[in-house]
Amino acid sequence: MISLQAESPEAEREGLLPAAALFRSLGDPARLAILRRLAVGPARVTDLVAALGLAQSTVSKHLACLRGCQLVDSEPVGRASVFRLTQPSVVELLAAAESVLAATGNAVALCPTCD
Repeated sequence: MISLQAESPEAEREGLLPAAALFRSLGDPARLAILRRLAVGPARVTDLVAALGLAQSTVSKHLACLRGCQLVDSEPVGRASVFRLTQPSVVELLAAAESVLAATGNAVALCPTCD
C-alpha cells in the first residue's frame, strides 16, 4: 500500500537498505555466474566447479552467501547436495540488468566515480 504521507529522507533511505543488500549479494561475478548456471537447472557443487572453472572452496563460499540471502537452497542427494534457485524472479532481474547494460553501453563498468 502506498502511503499518502511523504517519508522523511532518512526513512526513505532506510527503506532502501534491503534492496541495497540484495544488490551487494549480486555484486560478485562468481555469484552471478553461479546464479546464471542454476537458472538452467539444479546442480551439485562439483557441477558448478566444472562449469565455471572456479575452485571448490570458492563455489562453496559463494553458495553459502547466496543461501544466506535465500536466493538458493539445497537438498541432500546421496553424499552430495543439489543446489537450486529459490527465487525464479532472480532470472528476470539478471535479464533486466543485461538489458540496462546493453542500453548504456556498459557505462557503469567504466564509470570513474563508482566503486
